[in-house]
Amino acid sequence: MPVTVSRLPARAARPVVDGFAALGRHSTFYARVLAAVPTVLVRYWRHVLRHVNDISFGSASLLAGGGTIGVVFAMSAVASTQIGLEGYRGLDIIGLSPMTGLMSALVNTREIAPVVASVALAAKVGTGFTAQLGAMRISDEIDALETMAVPSVPFLVSTRMAAAVISVVPLYLVGLFASYAATSLAVTQLKGQSSGTYDYYFQLLLTPGDVGFSLLKAVIFAVIITLVHCGYGFHAAGGPEGVGKAAGRALRTSIVTIAVVDVLLTLTIWGTQPTLPGLGA
Repeated sequence: MPVTVSRLPARAARPVVDGFAALGRHSTFYARVLAAVPTVLVRYWRHVLRHVNDISFGSASLLAGGGTIGVVFAMSAVASTQIGLEGYRGLDIIGLSPMTGLMSALVNTREIAPVVASVALAAKVGTGFTAQLGAMRISDEIDALETMAVPSVPFLVSTRMAAAVISVVPLYLVGLFASYAATSLAVTQLKGQSSGTYDYYFQLLLTPGDVGFSLLKAVIFAVIITLVHCGYGFHAAGGPEGVGKAAGRALRTSIVTIAVVDVLLTLTIWGTQPTLPGLGA
């Protein structure tokens, strides 16, 4: 009994110690990945281009293994259609339905488009990164690269990081276009609002600065997604079951992190009392 009691504090502290150890391992891993990005753009640029193609367009059939561009377009269009329909309904209740175009320019640009594109990237690309690296880890392919004097972190992870950042720019712009088009069609075609009225308020509030900050948010989210998913895949253990658990944990972690960082970025960029360009407010 005394031996058992003496071991209780150590057992209680083990999860905390393991958590700090994992945090330190991942933080060091993230720093190594980011530091190697400039090098891989020169040494492994062919691999970067291959990853860009796989991320954007995929390598199999459109339905089974298509690229992210279709997923981002579809998810952005569906989400923004709901923004248009419900936004029009809510504004119409208080007699402000002509302001729906203003809402589209504000909500789609600053919040909906970056978050939807990031969730699509995490679900489609991030989980793929985790599965690929996890499979390589449990089959000792990563150790084999190290024995051949090939730096595994730059070759496997930093190349994916560079490709994700390069790919997210056109992917996000496609998603942003889908958001604008879907909201416009929902309001003008389904709700019958005048296209001139919608376009007037839409163009009144939409500014290049907001689009630029929105793109910056998407790039930051892409970096976070790649780091988190590659980190879990690179350190996966426990066979195929461990790879599956790592993919689930990575997806959960990346989505929660995106939500938190999105709030912080919105407060940092636009403040607690954001201004509305074109309205003098």
